[in-house]
Amino acid sequence: MYAFTAYPEKEHFEAVAKALVQTHPCLKESGSSSGWDGWKNSVKFKMGNYRTKMRQLGRVDVTVNSGKRGRYTTDGEPPNKNIKKARKGEINFLPEYPEGMDDHNLEGARQVMISEMMKRKPNGPLIKKEMDVTFALRRKEVVIDKPAISQIIHRWPALFTESQVCYEFNRVVGKNLRENFFDALDHLSPSLMDLFRKKKGLTGQLLAELLHQTKTTEPTDIRCLCLRGLAVILGDDPSAFFKTSSDATDKDSYSQTSVGILCIGQESSQLNPSRVGIILEGTVVMDELANLPQAFYVLFGLIYALHLDYPKCMKNTFHFVQQVMFNLGKSELAPKIQTLKNQLSV
Repeated sequence: MYAFTAYPEKEHFEAVAKALVQTHPCLKESGSSSGWDGWKNSVKFKMGNYRTKMRQLGRVDVTVNSGKRGRYTTDGEPPNKNIKKARKGEINFLPEYPEGMDDHNLEGARQVMISEMMKRKPNGPLIKKEMDVTFALRRKEVVIDKPAISQIIHRWPALFTESQVCYEFNRVVGKNLRENFFDALDHLSPSLMDLFRKKKGLTGQLLAELLHQTKTTEPTDIRCLCLRGLAVILGDDPSAFFKTSSDATDKDSYSQTSVGILCIGQESSQLNPSRVGIILEGTVVMDELANLPQAFYVLFGLIYALHLDYPKCMKNTFHFVQQVMFNLGKSELAPKIQTLKNQLSV
């Protein structure tokens, strides 16, 4: 279990205990309704004890969450200060370096990646190989050092390509970003559109305007409608997240935006603009994305890759994507998200 994640959820313990009893029927508990409740608790306690042993051995992925660090620090930091823990379902939140590798070796691999990215046509397999090797170093920088986005772009330029965002998301949470996102969105689209049509009041008016702008039933247009309508129905403020500009270099329209999506072009206010960019810390980090759904899933992947907080204006929407569409993180949902999930009968 520890090889998959140092902090399993309740469902993980239940799945392991159930599999244990199914594989070895002689271990089934006669006094338990499920036959494996006691084993679930036993595995849970054993996992906690194993984390303690790993912490004593100095494993970074668990020592970073130790509440007793304060008594050992030279600068006298109090316990539980700056504790970092996987909040969004990360299975590789702060992994150990590959066996036999250290900072010097990994820095060399990073330099190889940098040199390759300077070429007009970088070698994709080589980039992926070096990014795989340097994953632990990158996570250490992102999670512990928390550098500015501009510094990350300089040190890890490959991370700001669509393919590497997808690979990085898979490294962090073990899921296919693009496939899982579109599968879940397409599955929810019919129910969401029915719900949009039924809504009344101010929310209903806003959703009616979005429905009116959807001229075709093309998958991309339907996805755009659902993503924009999702924010409205969850009570978020999409106007502070979706920015428009005729030119990506014109910073006046988005310089104060910490996390957002930029719709670029003369007709950038339309539901599905032809060119879309991603804004992080007031800077457009990617600006050649073909449509809004693509930009949304790439941004979601970047938030995981760069250990960013969700933008407050779209917090409910991103939590819905995380917890309902990707089934990541804790199972308890906020009231608004739980209500919407019930209405969609997910």
